[in-house]
Amino acid sequence: MKVSLSWVREFVNVTASAEEIGTLMGVRGLALEGLETHGDDIVMDFDVTANRPDCMSVVGIAREIATAYGLPLLAPSGNGPAEAGRRNADLKVTIEAPELCGRYVGAIADVTVGPAPQWMQDRLTMCGVRPISNIVDITNYVLLELGQPMHAFDAATLRGGEIRVRRAKAGETIKTLDGKSRTLSDDMLVIADAERAEAIGGVMGGAESEVNHATTQIVFEAAWFKPGSVRATSKKLGLKTEASMRFERGMDITAPARAMARACELLEQIGGGKATGVVTDEYPAGYQPKAMRLDRARISGLLGMEVPDAAVERILTSLGFSVSASGEGWDVVPPSWRVDMHRQVDLIEEVGRHYGFEHLPSTFPGVEQAPPPSDPRIKRDRRARAALLASGFSEAITFAFIEAKAAEPFQDGPAVTLANPLSELFSVMRPSLLPGIVDALSHNRRHGRADIRLFEIGTRFSTHGETRGIGFGWTGLATADHWSGARRSVDFADIKGVVEQLASVFQVAVSFTESTRGHLVPGRGAAVVVNGEAIGDFGQLAPQIADARQLPAGDEIYVGELNLDRLSAASPLETLRAKTLPRYPSVVRDISVLVSDALSAETVRGTIRTAAPLTLVGVREFDRYQGKGVPDGQVSLSYRLTFQSPERTLTDDDVNAAMTAIITSLKLNHGAEQR
Repeated sequence: MKVSLSWVREFVNVTASAEEIGTLMGVRGLALEGLETHGDDIVMDFDVTANRPDCMSVVGIAREIATAYGLPLLAPSGNGPAEAGRRNADLKVTIEAPELCGRYVGAIADVTVGPAPQWMQDRLTMCGVRPISNIVDITNYVLLELGQPMHAFDAATLRGGEIRVRRAKAGETIKTLDGKSRTLSDDMLVIADAERAEAIGGVMGGAESEVNHATTQIVFEAAWFKPGSVRATSKKLGLKTEASMRFERGMDITAPARAMARACELLEQIGGGKATGVVTDEYPAGYQPKAMRLDRARISGLLGMEVPDAAVERILTSLGFSVSASGEGWDVVPPSWRVDMHRQVDLIEEVGRHYGFEHLPSTFPGVEQAPPPSDPRIKRDRRARAALLASGFSEAITFAFIEAKAAEPFQDGPAVTLANPLSELFSVMRPSLLPGIVDALSHNRRHGRADIRLFEIGTRFSTHGETRGIGFGWTGLATADHWSGARRSVDFADIKGVVEQLASVFQVAVSFTESTRGHLVPGRGAAVVVNGEAIGDFGQLAPQIADARQLPAGDEIYVGELNLDRLSAASPLETLRAKTLPRYPSVVRDISVLVSDALSAETVRGTIRTAAPLTLVGVREFDRYQGKGVPDGQVSLSYRLTFQSPERTLTDDDVNAAMTAIITSLKLNHGAEQR
């Protein structure tokens, strides 16, 4: 809201500079956005929030300044024509939609159209309004000064000499002042004459009744329209005006009569004409003030500081409230222009901001109870995030809404579709994190990056509900530059290592089986199994999916996704307790066996653990060989076994007995041959 300092000083005798006023008003809840110099005057541009339509005027701003400085407010005189409130016999006004128009004030005036005086034009220009003619400029001047939108009709164009405030007819059209023809619907309000619509209520006037230099008689209009109706009409028509911005925030229903009086006064003052007859004021329901209660104890309890009674009464009275002491507080009646007053806390806010929030004591509130524990999922996600970041991955955040085609390869059932998507690119909820990861890999790869590692922790959606997962993707090079050898590309073992690292962080024992998921290359995909249940998959992304997502041809893309809820549920981390370091030494033995190459190393490890005593604390495969010396169809697997007892030092006989049991079990179960 732009106001000139000289205009404000007509209503409040403040001697402070514009900079000082702006600083003080900023801490009173009315932020100053900027200052502009116009000759000897200064324009202050205030940021008015949507709940304060009363500040969308010079008088409203002046009232705030007067309260802040403890000065009286000088309201505009606005004597206007006599006998306001009666009906003019020459102007018949009918409100056919009282639910949308609560008051309509009209006045007839004989006028001579011409330019407005220079002082009026200058003030309008400073506030960002283009001068047009003395009649139109008066309506804009009143709009800025009092905040009440007005309009002027050429009386000669009004058929039947009457005004009907009614709903538009479905499909009815009107050419507005901006020269555009607009089609209306029956939920919109129009100001019509006996035959046609002449203006869109609260938004813009019509071109047919526009005041021009040939106009000799006008009808001034000032009204109150329902905020929701004006807001909906403005949005539907794509038409935002100074009037609609005020009406849709909520106007003062008592203001139209004051605005009409001021407009008629200005008309005579500048020599533009004179009102004839009385003012027509259709006011079906009238204004019913709302009484509110303000308790003294509630003020100090909410603000955390004591406010003197005299300050409370001065502030509220200066802002236009009616205040009377009653018991342990006050009975307060808000002024009609404060449409934002609904509860006692609203009154306390007014007291607090004008008494000065800067006076609040700098103390911490008393802690009455311990804060609730953090959601355990936060700690879980942080643990998984740290593991991936330590492995060289970067975190990605992708959209939960994705394209249906991108979701198809990764979904196990029907996708969760959106009833009203933003576009076809955001038509379904993601069934997996991998579509977003793959698109992010594609974007980075096309921009020249050679080694791309991305992960995301987020929610997946299906018709059965939501699950939390962690998805990751890797393409390009797997190793950094080093003098010891050339760089190599990422392979299956690398992405398997990522899964093993996550399992290690959560201290969960996992096993792997072949995956048949369609988004992975057959034979290059594995399912991750925990306690006999699959919790995810990883492997090489199918080339057809990579091509569809515009990844460079020839790139091998490795992806993986785990159900973070199930991985966390299997983790013993929450029940782990610290234990002492082993007192007794460990014994390490290596074993190499020939087995069928169709047998997985995981199966061999399981057999070893089953056959060994409890003193076996570690099994690790360190070599796999096929070639010279190994029969066709077989493979040589080498394992390093670690034995340790928490109670004593193991002897050679203890370890030899364990090794004999392991070798015997391997021969019986897999036909293994020790090398």
